[in-house]
Amino acid sequence: MSDDPDLDSAYALRTPEDSVRLYRDWAESYDADFADASAYVLHEEVARHYVLMGGFGPVLDVGAGTGLCGAALKGRGIEPVDATDISPEMLSVAAGKGVYRHLFPGNLLEGLALPDGLYQGLVSSGTFTHGHVGPDGIVPALQAVRSGGWIVLSVNAAHYQAAGFADKLQALDAAIADVTQTEVAIYGPGAQGPHAQDTALLLAFRKA
Repeated sequence: MSDDPDLDSAYALRTPEDSVRLYRDWAESYDADFADASAYVLHEEVARHYVLMGGFGPVLDVGAGTGLCGAALKGRGIEPVDATDISPEMLSVAAGKGVYRHLFPGNLLEGLALPDGLYQGLVSSGTFTHGHVGPDGIVPALQAVRSGGWIVLSVNAAHYQAAGFADKLQALDAAIADVTQTEVAIYGPGAQGPHAQDTALLLAFRKA
C-alpha cells in the first residue's frame, strides 16, 4: 500500500487500522485532491436514487466520509441525515459542512451501537468497495433501519462480483424486499485515468 493517500492506496487497504490511518491523512485534502480532481459523482447517484425509491428521513449515511452524500441528500430535501464513518478526521471535515444532525465514529463490520430500527432509511456511497466493506456489512445496515425503510448502497461493480454480494443477497431473501440493481458511473464525463470508466451497482431494497 502506498504511503500517499490516493485511490490505489485506498483500494489496497487490508484492515480497519489501515483505513483509520489513510483517511486521517487524507481528510483535509480529500474533496479537492480526489472528489473534485477525479470528477467523482457516485454520491450524487446514490442520493438521486434514494429519492427516486421514495426514501425519506431520518437517514443514516454510512461511510459518510467528508459529507458528500449527506450534502447531496440535503440538496434534494432529505432531512434529517446522520453520519457515521470509521475516520474521526473525515467526520470532522463533514461536520464543518453543516449537513448532518448527528455524527459519530463507527466500524460497520463491528456493528453500529444503535437501537434497532432507529432510521427510516440508510445510504452508503463509496464504502462497499475494494479494501473497505464487503457483503457482511449489509446485516448491520439492515439492523439500523425500521421495517419498510429503504436502503441504497453503492457497490463497486468489480467488488460485487469478487466479494460474493449475490450470495449474501440471496441468503437475506426473507429479510429484504423490492431488490433492484442499477449500474451507474462512479466518475463524470470529464474523468481521466485508469479508473475513469469504473462503474458501481446501486443496490436498493426495503427492510422486510
